[in-house]
Amino acid sequence: MRRGLSMMALSMGVFGIISTEIGLVGVLPLVASRTHVSVAEAGLLVSVFAVVVAASGPFGVLLTERFDRKSVLLVAMGVFALSNAVYAVSESFPVLVVFRILPALMHPVYFAFALTAAGSMAAPGKAAGAAARVFAGVTLGFAFGVPAMSFLADRFTLPVAFAAAGAVNVLALVGIALWVPALPAAGRTAARVSVGTLRRPRVWLQLATVTAIFVVMFSTYSYFADLLGTVAGMPGPMVSVLLLVFGVVMVGGNFLFARLIARGLRATLLGFLLAYAVLYVVLALVSPWAWAIGLLVIPWSLVHSGGLLLGQSLIAGETSDAPEFGNSLFVSSSNIGVALGSALGALSISVSGVRSVLVLGAGAALLSLVLVLVVRSPTRRAEVDLRA
Repeated sequence: MRRGLSMMALSMGVFGIISTEIGLVGVLPLVASRTHVSVAEAGLLVSVFAVVVAASGPFGVLLTERFDRKSVLLVAMGVFALSNAVYAVSESFPVLVVFRILPALMHPVYFAFALTAAGSMAAPGKAAGAAARVFAGVTLGFAFGVPAMSFLADRFTLPVAFAAAGAVNVLALVGIALWVPALPAAGRTAARVSVGTLRRPRVWLQLATVTAIFVVMFSTYSYFADLLGTVAGMPGPMVSVLLLVFGVVMVGGNFLFARLIARGLRATLLGFLLAYAVLYVVLALVSPWAWAIGLLVIPWSLVHSGGLLLGQSLIAGETSDAPEFGNSLFVSSSNIGVALGSALGALSISVSGVRSVLVLGAGAALLSLVLVLVVRSPTRRAEVDLRA
């Protein structure tokens, strides 16, 4: 019972983080109006978060792994709650930038420690399933947290939306305080061991693989609304419904991929990339027909759900002696992949139109598949051990 409540609290923390990080995108015009800047200038709040997460992740973990992990989780949730409180009351754009940077510094730290905490509480052989429960907070955040932020801002006010996000952070903080057991610090030699993992060629290979996975995913997913609206001609409300469906299916997909990874990580990775290549080709062929692309949203979201667990498992399999540091490397490399994939998608759209991102995604998936087959570096275990 306590283990389940602990997992729920950790997942709620992830839900709150995603709602804070991505939810801003849906209310960006309102933030721009409230702070008297252009929407383009307000977009800095989105980009600065991603850059700080990607750049600071491993360093943040190195600085905090000497402290009790539960305490670090509580501080991280407190920072997110404070940030949302400031966003609810402040109309100063420079202040908002500062309080966008602070939670971004804690984002990879929370993910790294939450995944390790989940693994330490999992039954033997169930570490991937525990990670899936934590990652469920990501998909729930996309499915419900982000739309809820937009709804509350439109229906009520922008401060109400940020106050609600802050309330989720506080609930997660209370849950972690009550149900997550004490998690002792990693020890004095942890930093040396963590840095030592960077001397392993296999770690760098898996970091490149994770980046490639997220390029495959987000070179196209970043333009989901444009694809459905511009290419398939769907009305806005239908696009919103399919975004919700996408997120809900991903929740179940998390647990499906946890089972597949437990049976064979490399085989699951190859199947994931092949499925994405085929899916993108089919989507490109049927994209002018709204009903067809609408039906394909379900398999698309199911395949998409595998990226988080695959990426985390690839890194964890090579950094089991420094789990928090490995998890932070995963967060950084995945964010680099998201940024690179989105940038490549934008370039493709500027040259050949929105539909071209499907061809780009298929090409990226096939190239990644070939690289994984040629540069054979199987992980040492299908079920990674996330325990410290």
